[in-house]
Amino acid sequence: MVIQLDAEFEEQDEQQVLADFPADQELEITRVERLKKSNYRYLIHFGDYNMTVHEDVMIKYRMITGSTFVKADLEDIVAADERQRAYVEGLRYLERKPRTAQEMARRLREKEIGETVIAEVLLRLQEERLLDDPLYAKQWAEQRMKNQRKGKMWIRQELREKGIEKSLIAEALDEITPEQELESALQTGRKKWNTLRGDLNDKRRKTGAFLMRRGFSGEMVRQVLGILRDEQDSEGEEEEFYFPD
Repeated sequence: MVIQLDAEFEEQDEQQVLADFPADQELEITRVERLKKSNYRYLIHFGDYNMTVHEDVMIKYRMITGSTFVKADLEDIVAADERQRAYVEGLRYLERKPRTAQEMARRLREKEIGETVIAEVLLRLQEERLLDDPLYAKQWAEQRMKNQRKGKMWIRQELREKGIEKSLIAEALDEITPEQELESALQTGRKKWNTLRGDLNDKRRKTGAFLMRRGFSGEMVRQVLGILRDEQDSEGEEEEFYFPD
């Protein structure tokens, strides 16, 4: 996935955080205060100046009372804090269900996180296998085919909308055999067919249109309609044999 970077936005954000901090003197931490309404975040006081950081960042940089920093150090800490904030937000977004890389990037942008940090967080989540587009595509395709009775055309469009690369979509759909798709289409078509009343041509037209809307190909729909027609013919022959006029 290609990530477009906007470093200028991040630099402006960092400058805002430390805008009033003096650049030509050491800054000593005078007090560390845990924020009540924000889990794992702390307010770090440098006399008249202050900033907030995540607990992990505070521990990593040993931001305790009496420690001293210069503004350049704090700029690195702000950047690290932004990465940690984005990472935590990413984990939170993954709590309910798996996500694609594009969905994650969109979520982090909504939280006003800069593009450079987003790229770093995506890479970290991918390395930790918490974001896995190839696996996501395969599981999504299998689930939509098996449980939702959707055709490959429908599934392909859904995965495109989720930002999955074309090559990964193709690999995921290749995992589904023609026999599996035919079985899914047949079950779906048979259910629709049995709810319809009217002549054979009307049932074929309505069932075919229904299957096409669910993403099955024209060739697959023709196979299903042929099977359903044969099944109906067979039922008619059995009725005639057992219940003659």
